[in-house]
Amino acid sequence: MGDQLKGRTVFITGSGGVLGSTYVRRMLDQGARVVASDLPGHRAEALQAAHEGNENFRFYELDVGEEAAVEEIFKRIMGDGWEPNVVLNNAAITGEMLMGKGKSFPDFCDTTVEDFEKTLHTNLTGAFMVARQMDRDIVGRYPSTLINVASMYALNGAHHPIYDGMPFKNFSAYGVSKAGIHGLTVWLAGYWAKRNATVNTISPGAVFNGHSEEFQRRVGELIMQGRMAQPDEIADVMLFLASAQAGHMTGQMVNVDGGFSAW
Repeated sequence: MGDQLKGRTVFITGSGGVLGSTYVRRMLDQGARVVASDLPGHRAEALQAAHEGNENFRFYELDVGEEAAVEEIFKRIMGDGWEPNVVLNNAAITGEMLMGKGKSFPDFCDTTVEDFEKTLHTNLTGAFMVARQMDRDIVGRYPSTLINVASMYALNGAHHPIYDGMPFKNFSAYGVSKAGIHGLTVWLAGYWAKRNATVNTISPGAVFNGHSEEFQRRVGELIMQGRMAQPDEIADVMLFLASAQAGHMTGQMVNVDGGFSAW
């Protein structure tokens, strides 16, 4: 146990995924009180089981795409005696999640407006709604931090050939939504500057999550360090951004991508 985040109460959306669950574990290890949220389902159940009995952990079901639910979330949390001073906008839908297992990815020309807009609504509008509610309920009451989670594809084009023959593709709406995430960051950083709140973006690179050796090889050739990241390597930087040591950082994008974006 460390104390890098002692005194911090962190609210994390999309906590059940490979990165979200890693953030929860590492932040608890560093002394934070963690309020996790996700959609109901096996990921949420596994997360709750992993931290059952930990007095510094709470879980709330939340769909960030539902406006009424987002408008109530901070009131529910604070009504239970917790006051988040760090918020992670981590919830996102990927192409794999949108299409579902066993379904083929459409070519760009066959992408439906419904699928495109559903991705934007969850990844970008959802982040906006969480930030807006943070503005209403938290910002200005006490020092606070918002960390928006983007992607290596936020400001860099996808290398489409690495997906040839793979069971998944890079989905256009994902990169578009993640570019918008950093737009939200820089807008809010200035808007909240005089209210003792900071806003930054973290952009994870390719994170290993059971990928095939061939896909790892293809991606590794695009990365200076020659490999995909482990979830804890992304969490290492997230811990810093959530800590008091990042107090003079705002409006910044931090790439944690092994050098992908520097080439």
